[in-house]
Amino acid sequence: MENTQSTLDKIKQQIEENPILLYMKGSPKLPSCGFSAQAVQALMSCGQPFAYVDILQNPDIRAELPKFANWPTFPQLWVEGELVGGCDIILEMFQQNELQPLIQETAKKYTQDDAQS
Repeated sequence: MENTQSTLDKIKQQIEENPILLYMKGSPKLPSCGFSAQAVQALMSCGQPFAYVDILQNPDIRAELPKFANWPTFPQLWVEGELVGGCDIILEMFQQNELQPLIQETAKKYTQDDAQS
């Protein structure tokens, strides 16, 4: 029981600490699945740094996150603690020009915060 709890804590902490976070298979430079690769490309096109977690290196997160997120598949994009969605949603938002402002405004908000504190 304790094990799943710590995994959930880890997930919550990652989501809290990273305003733009992608759970994916592989890394942005070496994605391990087509969906992750497409999601990464869309995110990179927004021109802002983002955090990622390679779920292949973290089987505990891979097992627990779908239940926590109520979203069965990867990749998963989280922005400011909210699940945005998976590959289809990311690409759709990108094509409709909704992803770019979301990512850029979020990044801007957090770089300003850091500068002031």
